[in-house]
Amino acid sequence: MTTTPQEHTADLDSGFPIHDTVGAWVPHGRFVIPPTAHGPLDGLRFAVKDVFDVAGHPTGAGNPTWLATHPIPERSSPLVDTLLAAGATLVGKVLTDEIAYSINGDNIHYGTPINVRAPGRVPGGSSSGSAAAVAARLCDFALASDTGGSTRVPASYCGLWGLRTTHGVLSRAGMVPLHPFFDTATWLAHDADTFRRVAEVLLPASPHRFRRVLQPMAACALADPEFTNPLNQVLAAASRLLQTEVVALTVTRGNETLNDWRQTYVTAGGYEAWQAHGDWITTHQPTFSPAIAGRWSDSSSITDGAGQAAKAHILEIRSHVRDLFGDDAIAVIPSAASVAPAVDAAGDAVDAVRMRTLQITCMAGIGGLAQVSIPFTGSNGLPLGISLVGPAGSDAELVRLATRIAASL
Repeated sequence: MTTTPQEHTADLDSGFPIHDTVGAWVPHGRFVIPPTAHGPLDGLRFAVKDVFDVAGHPTGAGNPTWLATHPIPERSSPLVDTLLAAGATLVGKVLTDEIAYSINGDNIHYGTPINVRAPGRVPGGSSSGSAAAVAARLCDFALASDTGGSTRVPASYCGLWGLRTTHGVLSRAGMVPLHPFFDTATWLAHDADTFRRVAEVLLPASPHRFRRVLQPMAACALADPEFTNPLNQVLAAASRLLQTEVVALTVTRGNETLNDWRQTYVTAGGYEAWQAHGDWITTHQPTFSPAIAGRWSDSSSITDGAGQAAKAHILEIRSHVRDLFGDDAIAVIPSAASVAPAVDAAGDAVDAVRMRTLQITCMAGIGGLAQVSIPFTGSNGLPLGISLVGPAGSDAELVRLATRIAASL
C-alpha cells in the first residue's frame, strides 16, 4: 500500500521557511542551519536526504524503526559541513525510500513525494524527497546518494541535473550504507549553474581530457523511444565539441549481457546489504513495503560463497570497464529505461522498468565511474535524462562537459 503525502500546513507557523506542498520533508527534518561562513554558495538553500547525519537531528533512513533504534548523531556528514562552510543554508531533511533500497520513489510510512514535473507519476528513488523538493524549487539543490541509480533515476524522472560520483571520491562518513561496494554521495540541482557551483565546492580537480565518444548500443536499446531524439542530440553535441567521431560498441565481455551484469550487481549488493543491516533487521523486525521486504528476504539468503564470488566477478568487470574508458572516453546512455511510471502503476510493470533500468545504470555502478544526468523533455512532454559516463575520477571535467553540451543545444 502506498500512502499519499501530507501538505505540511503548519510549517510556516512553526518558523520553518519551507511550505512543503510536495510531501518531501520528513517529520523530524523541518529545521534550518545557517551557513558557517561566506563562500561560493552564498544565497543557496539545500536539503539533505535522510540518510546523511546532521548533528543534533535524527537520521531516519526512510523507516520509523530505524529512526527509533538509532541515536541522534553528534557529528554531521563532512559534506554537510563543507556546504555550510561554502555559504549554503541547510533547510532540513527530506524523504528517502526505505534504507535507500528502491529506485521507484514511494514509501509506505511517509508517502510518495509529488513529482511536479510529471503529476501523477513517481519521483524516482531512492532520493525521492531530494528530487521532489528541488523539482518544486523548494530548495536550490539537495544532497542525495546513488547505489544502483538512486540519483540518476530521480534526475531523469523529475527533469533535474544529477551526478553519480566516482565511487569513493566523496566521503560517505555519516551516511547510512546500502551496498558499500557501490554507494556514492551525490546531489541534485534544478539548473546547470547551481549544479556546477556545487561541483566546484565538492569535487576534486580532474586531470582528464576527453577525446573519445562511445555509444554502448545494448544500453541505449533498453530505453523507450522517447529517449532516442535527446540521445542523438547529446551524441552529436559531444562529437562536435570534442571533434571526434562517435564509436558504437558492446561493453560486455564475451557472451555476457547487461542482464548478467545486473544480476551480478544484485547478488553482490544484496550480500553487502545483509552484511550491513541483517542483524538490525533480525533484531528489530521493521516493517517494509512488500517490494523492499522481498529484496531483504532475497539478500538474507545469499551465502558467503555466492556473495564473495559475485564481488570477485564485479572486480573483473570493473577492470574491463575501466580499460574500455581509459582516461579519455565518455559514453552517452539513457539515464533510465522509461519516463516516470504512474503512481498507481501495477507492481509487475514497475518491476519490469526496474529490471531494464538497472541494466542501464549498472555499467557506471559496477565500474565505479562518474555519471552526469542531463535533463530533457521527451516527445510525450514528460521529463527524461540523458547521461554522460566518464572515467573514474573525471567527475569535475564531466560536469563541465555536460553543462557545455546542454548550453550548445
